[in-house]
Amino acid sequence: MSSQVGPLFKREFLGYFRSPVGYVFLVAFPVISVALAFSRYGGFFQAGMASLDSLFTFYPWLFLFLVPAVGMRLWSEEKRSGTVELLFTLPVTTLDAVLGKFLAGWAFLTLAIALSFPMALTVAYLGSPDWGVMGATYLGAFLMAGGYLGVCSLASALTRNQVIAFVVGLAACAVLLFLGLSSFTDFLEGFLPVRAADLISNFSFITHFDAFRKGIIDPKDVVFFLSLMGFTLFLNAAALER
Repeated sequence: MSSQVGPLFKREFLGYFRSPVGYVFLVAFPVISVALAFSRYGGFFQAGMASLDSLFTFYPWLFLFLVPAVGMRLWSEEKRSGTVELLFTLPVTTLDAVLGKFLAGWAFLTLAIALSFPMALTVAYLGSPDWGVMGATYLGAFLMAGGYLGVCSLASALTRNQVIAFVVGLAACAVLLFLGLSSFTDFLEGFLPVRAADLISNFSFITHFDAFRKGIIDPKDVVFFLSLMGFTLFLNAAALER
């Protein structure tokens, strides 16, 4: 990794805190997720278990809207303001710039996820949770956030309009989310072989995140998220080169 990634990472990460939007996001994400967990849809108290499953159930759906809001500005704002040309006059490669921006956004999302940890302490106070399952789920949420952000970063690199970047990123992530729904898989099995339908569902965020929620750290799930990040960042760099 180039030495230029560090300064770019620092510049981008601190940039999230130069406007009220970053603070609003860091407050809104844990508040909304906890509120959903305690709602009748989350059923935290009804479950009668010392678990955060009711909290993490909503993460794929929250990421669907919140991660595009973080990723939409990564490149579209640089293009709109004309600073992308200035950026590439510096001794930095396209890949360095892509990695620096992506890692800063990923770190910001990780911070937002970590702010839900008081909920874990609350569960520990009320009962005896399985910390192994909790740790695996947090790891899955961290990787899933990176997968979402990779897709949204690519969408941002394709346009100079943040609204368009948000819509395109949301639409692409929605496809990768809905592929894992059982209703969608049943629909596919209506005209496709079962093996083909299962293969398509394996490209879904939900399919791979569910294993982490059960406390299972399967290498294929880790590879899926890392591969998705790598592939989208490669396309991101290619789009900027063009």
